[in-house]
Amino acid sequence: MKEYERKQLLERVDREAAIVGVDIPETVTFYAYEPDEATEPVALREFVFEVKKRESVPETLREEAEATKKRLRRERIQRRNEIEEGDITIEEGERLVAEIVGIERALNALESTGETDLEAEMQRQEMADKRRWRSFLDEALGKETGGRGR
Repeated sequence: MKEYERKQLLERVDREAAIVGVDIPETVTFYAYEPDEATEPVALREFVFEVKKRESVPETLREEAEATKKRLRRERIQRRNEIEEGDITIEEGERLVAEIVGIERALNALESTGETDLEAEMQRQEMADKRRWRSFLDEALGKETGGRGR
């Protein structure tokens, strides 16, 4: 591959609008980084849709989603490095770009599932803040009134 072709591929990967109109890949095969890691294809689209369709994500599925996001980020970096530094053909580079963009699309979808969790977390934080404030006021007013409380 010529250097200008490599740069073009990397520009496509780094483009902010790269995922517009891209489908989440049906499957993705993670590289094996550890001897015990599996390299079978994972049903990525099905997993993302399973997570996205839920109103609230159960803890076990949330943990799996976080682990999947971590693996997807690692895969994206690995594939980008292959384009950047690898001795690959333009065809291999095109395939890697498609994989990276699909991975990015899946990551984007999984990241957006956290919005519901963020809203719930914000509500929990707000309730905790109110309890702390009430506790502070009760304590402050209790001391002022001779320990009688409210």
